[in-house]
Amino acid sequence: MISRRIIRIKVLQILYAYYSSPDESINNHEKELFFCIRKSYDLYHYLLLLVIDIADYAEKRIDINLAKHRPTKEDLNPNTKFIQNKMIEVLRNNKSLNLYLNQKKMSWVNHPELIKELYTRLTESDYYKEYMANGDNSFANDRKLVDKIFNKLILYCEELYQVLEEQSIYWNDDVEFNISMITKTLKRFQESSKAEQALLPMFKDEEDRLFTQDLFRKAIVNHKEIRDLIDLHSRNWDIERIAFVDILIMQLALSEFLYFPSIPTKVTLNEYIELSKYYSTEKSRNFINGILDKALRNLKEEGKVSKAGRGLIGEE
Repeated sequence: MISRRIIRIKVLQILYAYYSSPDESINNHEKELFFCIRKSYDLYHYLLLLVIDIADYAEKRIDINLAKHRPTKEDLNPNTKFIQNKMIEVLRNNKSLNLYLNQKKMSWVNHPELIKELYTRLTESDYYKEYMANGDNSFANDRKLVDKIFNKLILYCEELYQVLEEQSIYWNDDVEFNISMITKTLKRFQESSKAEQALLPMFKDEEDRLFTQDLFRKAIVNHKEIRDLIDLHSRNWDIERIAFVDILIMQLALSEFLYFPSIPTKVTLNEYIELSKYYSTEKSRNFINGILDKALRNLKEEGKVSKAGRGLIGEE
């Protein structure tokens, strides 16, 4: 499912697009926000298909070798452990995955060189050789290999990123996040899992979907009040020289302080400082941390920050 950190990243990206566009329609940009989240969810399914296609390629290689005019002893007695991987078989039969892929018409059929490259690198890896050589045929061991394929092979394949970039501008930064989703998905499956086993939903629940919408809208609707706060607490800085993305990060953080009573301020502060590590310089991170800390203390003193709900014990 789409985590709140990814939601915050997507909102930040669309907020940037909103202020950079002549189109001032909040509705239009909100639609774009949910569209890019949906595209990320597409990638989740697309990557799950990739490991199935790698196994299919391995099986075709075995068939080709068996059909040789003069097959070797190894050709005639192939190690079929990988193509019989139980975790891959569970994914292959999963109705939710197949339905989604069919509806979206998603396939790797036009990228045989990528599949070949991934298979070649897989067979050269130590973890694959160890897997093929040991006698552990358990589902847990099969699942462990699939997890390694995603986290040790697919995650670091530059050719994959090139292919994805050609297909969608929305997938540039989403591979790592989606592989973390896939790792969670694999843990949910057992050898006894039926074809009806559910995959992860796009949003954890309705609350997360509403959080996405509200965070984007509140940051824009309360633009003036929040920017005034940023100006107030950065008086010793030339506001014109502050990176625009840094201002947007603070704008979102302040929106959460002020308008999301169920989210602890420590969570908000930590999340946006973490975001700044990816979207700002080290100097900017320190600046953002300092401004948000000062602004939060001031807002609490004025009674403008009110938090209530589960997980807020100790919130001051």
